[in-house]
Amino acid sequence: MLEPSAVIIYVSNVATSSSFYLDLLGINPEELSPAFSAFKLQNGVTIGLKDRQTVEPAAEGNGGFELAITVSTNEQVDALFGQWKQRGIPVAQRPVTLAYGYTFVALDPDNNRIRVVALEK
Repeated sequence: MLEPSAVIIYVSNVATSSSFYLDLLGINPEELSPAFSAFKLQNGVTIGLKDRQTVEPAAEGNGGFELAITVSTNEQVDALFGQWKQRGIPVAQRPVTLAYGYTFVALDPDNNRIRVVALEK
């Protein structure tokens, strides 16, 4: 079975996005350069931020994905929503119950989606 070990997000400004994700994740990047930064999560997965202008072969468009963060309870969803809103993080979807659970969607500096969800049990 193949298990992805990293998610690489193409961004317009590595420094701006690194600052955003440092604040969001609460960890420092393990690697940081003008063209790339990498955040190693406790579960072993790496979130990389790559300058869109340096990607080879060149990427077209701005992805179409969500970075999903699963929490245990609806209260945790609401708490993160309140904290992120207070910090000025843009919101694409306010907390709502959908078929799979209670969720909201925030946006990073490049308008990539970050979904926080408490899955339906």
